[in-house]
Amino acid sequence: MDEKELFKGYSEITLEVLKKFNALVWSDVDVSTNDGSFYSGIILPRSETADKLHLVVKMSTGYNIGIRAEKISNITVKGRKVANYKIPEKDFPYDKHKPRVKLFGTGGTIASRLDYRTGAVIPAFSPGELYGSVPELADYCNLETVKLYGVFSENMGPEQWIGTAKAIAAEIESGVQGIVIGHGTDTMHHTAAILSFMIQNSPVPIVMVGSQRSSDRPSSDAALNLIHSVKAAAESDIAEVQVCMFGPTSDMYGLLHRGTRVRKMHSSYRSTFRTLGDIPLAMINREKITPLRNDYHKRRSDKDFKLLPYFEERVGMVYYYPNMMPDMIDSMVEKGYKGIVIAGTGLGHVNKPLYPALKRAKEAGVAVYMTVQTLWGYVQMYVYETGREMMELGVVPTANMLPEVAYMKLCWALGQTSDLNEVKQIMLTPVNGEITEREPSNGYLVLQGGIPEVEEFISKYRK
Repeated sequence: MDEKELFKGYSEITLEVLKKFNALVWSDVDVSTNDGSFYSGIILPRSETADKLHLVVKMSTGYNIGIRAEKISNITVKGRKVANYKIPEKDFPYDKHKPRVKLFGTGGTIASRLDYRTGAVIPAFSPGELYGSVPELADYCNLETVKLYGVFSENMGPEQWIGTAKAIAAEIESGVQGIVIGHGTDTMHHTAAILSFMIQNSPVPIVMVGSQRSSDRPSSDAALNLIHSVKAAAESDIAEVQVCMFGPTSDMYGLLHRGTRVRKMHSSYRSTFRTLGDIPLAMINREKITPLRNDYHKRRSDKDFKLLPYFEERVGMVYYYPNMMPDMIDSMVEKGYKGIVIAGTGLGHVNKPLYPALKRAKEAGVAVYMTVQTLWGYVQMYVYETGREMMELGVVPTANMLPEVAYMKLCWALGQTSDLNEVKQIMLTPVNGEITEREPSNGYLVLQGGIPEVEEFISKYRK
């Protein structure tokens, strides 16, 4: 692409600034502004979706920043690094002795290339692109890919969940030995939960994977997460829906988390996914998979599984807060919602002003279930009088089900029946670890920094 095309769309002011300092697209620059700010990075072509007045610079951190051209006081050009924004494709090698793994894409960024039109990264997804980017994948399997969807994870919904479940079922029936699902991290634990209910008794691993930092960033976790997930799908005997992401913040190992007990716990750390109220299924690195427990569903050679692709959309989740007004509940009842999940305080509490609204919900035939916003621990509504009163109003405790998991399960249950007794039976019958008899002593660990013994412990592993 010639320089004129790369500069296309910039405003006259922006072009004048670039010309004044002899700065070209892909130049490695230091930029100073008249308010004293200073930035270093690579000048990107203008995004088709951005305005014309800002110069976009990709900093060494991997983040892009827009700098208003009229505020730029100086640009020092240190060199030029023309981006290779297309990953070269290489034929993915076939080995008849290796298992067949299917990778489904839903929109998350695993391996990526730079899109010169937008300055952003876009997924590289064909087997050839993935092999060109992460050749280690060929060490584990014969990889096939299908792009099911191309949406941000916050836009995943019933259409995508049901479609993904049906696609997984078709691949299991075709004899695939493992399945990987590339997914955005923000709602990956929601999808892991609903797939755990929709696909039951799978004979093969179903591994969900994403990346917290895209492939163009030096600290990206994308390639290693992909390697780990493909290895798990190809070689692991853990035949469940699971999430595969970094274990610690370093790249020492990844963790395999059960799909009904995992949650994203940090907005940007690579080690964001954690098993709550239990321990992970396994540790994984390039060389080996180390199970941490033995109560998982084992890989089998048959194709005897259940596909239950049900979902009722008119279900809501309410995070209780002090002084919550009854109209929060009444509004959902009036709008025809069939189910409500409450994340209550403590052992599962809400204030008394909500009681009349809960009664009206019961009278309207709305299924109301209680979880705890503490995330760890059990709903215990028999302990205090308030809890017993709520149960009389029809609120059903869900033991130690995570709020998001309870929401997904209630949508799934109501998708099968409107009989509240049947819904209750479905909700309180564990499918795959969403309710456990007890939480192990090491299932709740929140280490506080600054405390001497904690600092001594983490100093052994801090990189």
